[in-house]
Amino acid sequence: MRLAGGVVALALAWTSLAACDSSSPKADPSPVSASSSASRAVEPVGSETTVATDDPSLDAAVSEPVEDRVYPDVGDPSVDALHYDLDLAWTPASDTLTAVETLVFRATATGDHVQLDLGQALTVSSVTVDGADADFDHPGKDLVVHLDTRADRRYTMVISYAGSPRPVSAPTTRGDFSTLGWTTTTDHAAWTMQEPFGAYSWYAVNDQPADKALYSFTIAAPEPMMGVANGTLDSRDQQDGTSITRWHLDEPASSYLVTIAIGDFQETKDRSTSGVPITYWTPRGAAYTIKGLRSTAPAVDWVEGKLGPYPFSSLGILLVDSRSGMETQSMITLGRTDYTTAPQVLVHEIVHQWYGDEVTPRDWRDVWMSEGMALYLQGLWEAEHDHRSVASLMAEWGSIEPQMRRESGPPADYDPATFGEGNIYYGPALMWDELRKRLGDDEFWRLVRKWPTVHEDGNAGYDDITSWWSQQTGRDLQPFFDAWLLGRKSPPRT
Repeated sequence: MRLAGGVVALALAWTSLAACDSSSPKADPSPVSASSSASRAVEPVGSETTVATDDPSLDAAVSEPVEDRVYPDVGDPSVDALHYDLDLAWTPASDTLTAVETLVFRATATGDHVQLDLGQALTVSSVTVDGADADFDHPGKDLVVHLDTRADRRYTMVISYAGSPRPVSAPTTRGDFSTLGWTTTTDHAAWTMQEPFGAYSWYAVNDQPADKALYSFTIAAPEPMMGVANGTLDSRDQQDGTSITRWHLDEPASSYLVTIAIGDFQETKDRSTSGVPITYWTPRGAAYTIKGLRSTAPAVDWVEGKLGPYPFSSLGILLVDSRSGMETQSMITLGRTDYTTAPQVLVHEIVHQWYGDEVTPRDWRDVWMSEGMALYLQGLWEAEHDHRSVASLMAEWGSIEPQMRRESGPPADYDPATFGEGNIYYGPALMWDELRKRLGDDEFWRLVRKWPTVHEDGNAGYDDITSWWSQQTGRDLQPFFDAWLLGRKSPPRT
């Protein structure tokens, strides 16, 4: 998640922290009047990906799912998704998504059903498991497939569904966003942002961050539209007026870090000094945005200087019709505004590729693990480039943080109805600055770089990170962390 508004005017701007677009999409956009190719129904074209349940590559996606302590109604710990193959077709004339999803999963327990999250606006026409038809129910947002499972056995489920995806309500009191998941624009393009949940608005998913999986995407849409998703673009074809793009993500990702957008995009390539390939996907005709996005490569270089080599094989920047930004894994999703494409926001989202994406909170109680470090490095970047002292910036943050804590609770024990408020950003960022002063730069940055590699492509929680820092430093830091993250009052700063 990025911050809406500059860090310079925090006393006014902190209440506008944004995880997704502030405008709520219309429930039923009117059908588009378009050419015959755009108005005809588009059907899934078929995936070219086949993943067997015993494929060794799936071992990288084996997770330890948990019931979320903050949002227990989303996700199911009895399911360990290993690979999602999403064969998607978008018909803008009716704002209809038609899909065939192939899910390879591991049952974590013996039982008589499998439960996934799937939005009510989508109608399931069939489900098969290992090639055999399976009975299912779809009450509310839960897709319940009746299947006798054995613990640790792997299965292949194929789900066919269609409908006009609807976003879901966001669990927040913030004024800058109210819905999550799939957004259909007034010109019948589409994009997604889905933190802390909402992926289930457009595919059947175990929508909880502890369950990381690999992904393949096949996206069909009428030209000039095309589909963009996480990871690597494998192919881009045209067939009878239909654009077909195929993508794959070969590092496991949590569902909230998945992105998809369908629209008329143009591609521009770039590269960091260290050699990270960067691709910008911008709406056609919006070339003015490329100049601002060129600060991505220097931002990667700067962040690598703090955190070490970029953790994924590629980096993309995807611009959509939003006013926010999201650290979607290896394909950062940004709104088309001057602020969301500003260098400090790019730094924030790039930091998340280590803190949030490479190592992801096990559940939403520990979102501070991601946001605190991203804001701290964003602040260091701003201080360096604005020629101001870090001490003055921390003093500014320290003047507003107590109010956030009073209103929304401690960073690691916040009110579930106030997701994404300033308390999960500023308190943890100030905490990291205090720890840096205690340990000194050399030890602090050595451990900041080391932590993501300890849980590479995995998850961690409060006890993991706090005990690790104590062990690595040889100091009992538990009281320090508890005071900053669980305390009702802001600890004194040095």
